[in-house]
Amino acid sequence: MPADALTTPGQPAEDLPRRAIFGDAATLLARAAAPERRHLFHAIGWLLLAAGLEALGPLAGKYLIDQYLVPRQARWVEIAALLGGALAAGWIASLLRYGQMVRLAGLAMRSVQRVREQVYGHVLQLPMTFFDRAITGQLVSRVTNDTEAVKTLYVQVLFVMLDSLIVLAGAVLAMLWLDWRLMLIVATLAPAVGIIVALYQRISGPAVAGTRQLRSELNAQMAESIAGMPVLQASNATTRFRERFSALNEAHYASRQVELRANAWLLRPVLDLLNVSLLAVLIWSFGLRSQGGALGAVEVGILYAFVNYMSRVVEPLIQITMQFAQLQQALVGAARVHALLKEAQAPRPGGAARIREGDIRIEGLDFAYQPGHPVLHDLHLHMAPGSFHGIVGHTGSGKTTLLSLLLRFYPAPAGAIRIDGTPVEAIAEDHFRDSIGLVPQDPFLLAASVRENIAMGRELSDGQVVQAARAARLHEFITGLEQGYDTPLGEGGARLSVGQKQLLAIARALAGEPRILFLDEATSHIDSETEQAVQRALADLRGKVTIVAIAHRLSTVRDADRIVVLNHGRIAERGTHEELMALPEGIYQRLYQLQQLQDDEDEDALADA
Repeated sequence: MPADALTTPGQPAEDLPRRAIFGDAATLLARAAAPERRHLFHAIGWLLLAAGLEALGPLAGKYLIDQYLVPRQARWVEIAALLGGALAAGWIASLLRYGQMVRLAGLAMRSVQRVREQVYGHVLQLPMTFFDRAITGQLVSRVTNDTEAVKTLYVQVLFVMLDSLIVLAGAVLAMLWLDWRLMLIVATLAPAVGIIVALYQRISGPAVAGTRQLRSELNAQMAESIAGMPVLQASNATTRFRERFSALNEAHYASRQVELRANAWLLRPVLDLLNVSLLAVLIWSFGLRSQGGALGAVEVGILYAFVNYMSRVVEPLIQITMQFAQLQQALVGAARVHALLKEAQAPRPGGAARIREGDIRIEGLDFAYQPGHPVLHDLHLHMAPGSFHGIVGHTGSGKTTLLSLLLRFYPAPAGAIRIDGTPVEAIAEDHFRDSIGLVPQDPFLLAASVRENIAMGRELSDGQVVQAARAARLHEFITGLEQGYDTPLGEGGARLSVGQKQLLAIARALAGEPRILFLDEATSHIDSETEQAVQRALADLRGKVTIVAIAHRLSTVRDADRIVVLNHGRIAERGTHEELMALPEGIYQRLYQLQQLQDDEDEDALADA
């Protein structure tokens, strides 16, 4: 899979045609700035007015030279008024620019905030198929780093370029009004700058895209390494991973070097050289006209104005050209954000059906992640309200896939799964999620308090939180903590044991008072004592909640009303523990005996120790 396969179903953002990248970035900008149109128009208006006032400076200088200095006319009142007017225009222009920058900075910050919230909200609604192929570090980079591209496009690229273009246009118009012949000399800058920009894009474009891609891969490896640090250290893989990171970092450095060399040679130095050369040609042309006798006194002021406007032409061109480095990075980043926002969200059914009893019926269920490779075959199963069903089987038998379909993580064929007689896809999304509880194999805990981990953002009363903890047999442990339910647990619940995390996950699931409770290998990583606590908690729920437990440790489901044995995606056996144990050479019997033998060996090893 390409490293950036998560951005689009087809191709990474960096591999898209430049026109597509620009179009995606422009679409994102337009949507982000839509609520800020009034501020945008005000900022542009102030920018135009400021540029116009600044363009008056050289004209005031020309008038001073032509009317007072060259003729030696010391009219101090008029001179003072002229200089005062120029100074006032400069002050007003500065104030307008300050207001413009404040408006634009606020617009950019609000747009980034809006885009980041939109991206995060969009990611939360993506289907599980997306996360099956997404790389966490790169996805985090989209939500954090790439959304900053919007601010970069506004502040450092779009408005710097817009400002420069307005200043440039004002200077060009002023020079054209003063002397069109000298203006033609200055106009030779345009094709030269065009050639420089085209050459710069050709050299730096691939380097910019490669740099951002490598940065994303660095983030991904860092996230993976932190998440798997115990495994890395225990398997003595830290050196290998450090070397792998160094190789990526070296590639990132080399890519940045290409980009920096292009910046160093083709941006400011070359344009400065063009400025000096053009200024020399301008003065040389002025000198030729002077020798020819065509020079009048008034043209001394024109020369002064042209030299002044030359800096106002070259500096904006330098600024525009220097923004192309930021522009290319920002366009790629914005295009990647736009590509992520184009990912199809999981459908959110809006039916009026409700889960009242928790009766589950599976009828002729077939499922395949990829066409032609079925995982489940013609499943038929009925789970009565308040019953306890265990789903067991070898690794790869289809247990987790069945649970994912029951949880509506993947779309199942219409009518294949019914709850209370209603097809599962006809139940409103919010009601469906509120009516089920899930205890995963690896509990997800927030870096927050016990109370916040149980409530999980829901508006639950203290009584509901405590009641859920009691039902999970965790209340006594929580009250023994230094701050009780307000005790912070650290990142990932670092202060809790594996068993305590699992019990907390059960409390969280029960806090919503679900009609159906799903357990996904909830006892696979806990000790026998904690498993007994889980079993007691499940026993208290018998008859009240429909329980579906995917189990690797068969002791967890030994007391289930019915145990379903999956084998290669088919129901091979079903019945109570006693009924399945009575089957000669049955799959369940063999699995149970193997686990009993393993448990006996573990007990003997502990006794010897």
